[in-house]
Amino acid sequence: MKETDLEFSKPDGSPNRPDGLSLTFRRIAKRTGLPTARFHDLRHSHATLMLAQNVHPKIVSERLGHSSVSITLDTYSHVVPGLQKRAAARFDEEMRAATPVVAAGTARWQNVSNFGKVRYGQ
Repeated sequence: MKETDLEFSKPDGSPNRPDGLSLTFRRIAKRTGLPTARFHDLRHSHATLMLAQNVHPKIVSERLGHSSVSITLDTYSHVVPGLQKRAAARFDEEMRAATPVVAAGTARWQNVSNFGKVRYGQ
């Protein structure tokens, strides 16, 4: 067995037929009762799930082997609007949880969990 730059190769390191992996995947999916999908669809599912789980787009881009994060964001922009709404809601929750406290004329914020303690007016 020799090492190659191929993602999937035969045991001797030589390349598989271009459609070989897809055919094998379809057979296994059919045998196990999985829905019909192309092997390449797993790549899109992987990227979409990572973005939906708030994995940084740069990390997703690197995992997919994209030369630029803009390729990832352009391709998966349908996921981004939901991420923006969740980010805004999370920020709003944190700000509402932060309680301004006034003690001896000095105002400061308490309970700002993930954002650390922000103080002002000192």
